[in-house]
Amino acid sequence: MAESGDRGGLQAPCGYDSYRSPLASRYASPEMCFVFSDRYKFRTWRQLWLWLAEAEQTLGLPITDEQIQEMRSNLDNIDFKMAAEEEKQLRHDVMAHVHTFGHCCPKAAAIIHLGATSCYVGDNTDLIILRNAFDLLLPKLARVISRLADFAKERADLPTLGFTHFQPAQLTTVGKRCCLWIQDLCMDLQNLKRVRDDLRFRGVKGTTGTQASFLQLFEGDDQKVEQLDKMVTEKAGFKRAFIITGQTYTRKLDIEVLSVLASLGASVHKICTDIRLLANLKEMEEPFEKQQIGSSAMPYKRNPMRSERCCSLARHLMTLIMDPLQTASVQWFERTLDDSANRRICLAEAFLTADTILNTLQNISEGLVVYPKVIERRIRQELPFMATENIIMAMVKAGGNRQDCHEKIRVLSQQAAAVVKQEGGDNDLIERIQADAYFSPIHSQLDHLLDPSSFTGRASQQVQRFLEEEVYPLLKPYESVMKVKAELCL
Repeated sequence: MAESGDRGGLQAPCGYDSYRSPLASRYASPEMCFVFSDRYKFRTWRQLWLWLAEAEQTLGLPITDEQIQEMRSNLDNIDFKMAAEEEKQLRHDVMAHVHTFGHCCPKAAAIIHLGATSCYVGDNTDLIILRNAFDLLLPKLARVISRLADFAKERADLPTLGFTHFQPAQLTTVGKRCCLWIQDLCMDLQNLKRVRDDLRFRGVKGTTGTQASFLQLFEGDDQKVEQLDKMVTEKAGFKRAFIITGQTYTRKLDIEVLSVLASLGASVHKICTDIRLLANLKEMEEPFEKQQIGSSAMPYKRNPMRSERCCSLARHLMTLIMDPLQTASVQWFERTLDDSANRRICLAEAFLTADTILNTLQNISEGLVVYPKVIERRIRQELPFMATENIIMAMVKAGGNRQDCHEKIRVLSQQAAAVVKQEGGDNDLIERIQADAYFSPIHSQLDHLLDPSSFTGRASQQVQRFLEEEVYPLLKPYESVMKVKAELCL
């Protein structure tokens, strides 16, 4: 993102002999990289100058059709080399491009940027870019939710050991656990859509936001200045513009934008951490390609590389929120230029990072592998302890004394735990109960009492209701793009 006055925009050498951002060269999608490219930015500057000239002509300023057509014909005719040379001389990025545009539009040169300040093109272009970047992210996030919803629906009934504090807890289902991930992402989808739809155009406001220059152009006609602002706002595709601005739109807006992206980063980090832990437990794995190498030294390894990448980049995304927070807090009066270089980096990086993690997470969610036998084995290790209350209740129904039964099971449980912890053996509590004559009245019921599906409560019903009432309606606007597969970058 560029700001007038920040003279750090001259092009550095490219290629393998110079640093290149991994976000652009390695990770993010071509479409997101293009939205934040110099070509798109400077082309949008020219489009904004054209919209301004068209509106000024409509409202009566002496601008000819020939000048308008000349500008329209040269929107893409950008001489980047000339612009760079102009900026070296002028130390002003906007004026460098005013001169460059005027060079290929000699008839229109006199009216390009008429009445405007640098933030007319700088801030309004930023807002157009932010809107378009959100439009790229939203369907990608919707596709991730859709893939995970398919996964959750298919495994809504598959019991698995739940964990609290990463210690064995009660059972849940694989699908129910996935819905915890989906719910967070649905909140992110709603938040991204809200901030995207709430974006307002800076519009035509002048140097300190008073519109004084345009009031002068229209000889004090207040209504025409209002119309000019409204016309350009509509041409840019925004429903409304800020009524109040300084030289810039309020930098609080950047906080809103990066807040929802940082929150998305937190969601993805949590999801991919869970997947990494499940990979260690060998219950679930992300996709692993036939030729993929997990370790240069250990051929047997299947590292969760994609999930690790998401966590790594999500941490970066979450930290970027500090930039706009601090920037907004130090914007003196109508503006100060110490926002420029910072915004040039953090806004682009936030969207490129979010784009990368959504592409990667979609790839993960399209190929998740579950290992039911491993899950079943872990349940067998822990379920006997969880089933003790059911066993006590069954014994009481068969005529036993609760306190006696509790003591019997307590002793057998301690013995079984010692086998697991001290000897490294399997949990043999059920075998001990089967061998104890005291429990003979319920020996025939043990298989039923240990059925994992009886320990998952309403998990499967919750999955079904959640998907039908909350997830599928939220995804409906994105149905047309649901079939797009994720392309994983390097």
